[in-house]
Amino acid sequence: MKLTKFLNQNQLSLSFEVFPPKTDTAFDSVKHATEEIAKLRPSFMSVTYGAGGGTSRYTLDIAKNIKANYGVPTLAHLTCVSSTRETVRARIADMREAGIQNVMALRGDIPKELENADRGGWDYKHAIELVRELKESGADFCIGGACYPEIHPESENQKEDIRYLKEKVDAGCEFLTTQMFFDNNLLYNFLYKIREAGITVPIIPGIMPITNGNQVERAIKLSGSFMPQRFKSLVDKFGTSPAAMKQAGIAYATDQIIDLFANGMTNVHVYSMNKPDVAEAIQRNLLDILG
Repeated sequence: MKLTKFLNQNQLSLSFEVFPPKTDTAFDSVKHATEEIAKLRPSFMSVTYGAGGGTSRYTLDIAKNIKANYGVPTLAHLTCVSSTRETVRARIADMREAGIQNVMALRGDIPKELENADRGGWDYKHAIELVRELKESGADFCIGGACYPEIHPESENQKEDIRYLKEKVDAGCEFLTTQMFFDNNLLYNFLYKIREAGITVPIIPGIMPITNGNQVERAIKLSGSFMPQRFKSLVDKFGTSPAAMKQAGIAYATDQIIDLFANGMTNVHVYSMNKPDVAEAIQRNLLDILG
């Protein structure tokens, strides 16, 4: 099922993100974790794609298993950075053959060993080029893209960032999922600005439950997210106690989601990090709200 069929409805929904294994030996444990999350019957599950395509062969396997055996709609990520046009076209063909209907078109993180490489000869430098490739492939994909409520780390300013985002939507993105954020007011301000810029596609807020104090530094490094004082106080108080931090992190994420629903957002995506217990706890906290 194409995601836009229910993203445009007013019914509240919760979705989860999982990631494929990095090695063959980890495949079974990751597959089991994603299946446990699928049993929660989320509105959909997204499956990420490793930097530089390092775990790309597993992305399709996980997505196909979730869709075929659990009936959960899937969103398969596809990145293009440092990949050749031939490689990307082969991945698109594989997705098409597998019956994947929803694709998240991303530039992707630049592999560490290529950070200082000359990118002049790369076939793809930006996600918009992948969006165009998907549209030109002839496959009837529902294409999603990423957006940054707090500005893309490589953008000069938010105005420039929104201009590029509008170009990506005009190229064929049918919905956008946000990078993680920890202050909902940042999202509401961002939504006002992009609607003013003429971006009208559905926006899915992305929420990251921080259940381990060590995640904080990594989350800031990956996304540049602003950490409100309320959240900092939570980490300061409970960060050294794994059980307490887990409970507090789930509560904070749940509170964010409730506020988003209360303020008109109908779909929320949780970066569940292959943790079925975290996904289940958040869903359980929202059972009466989700209906």
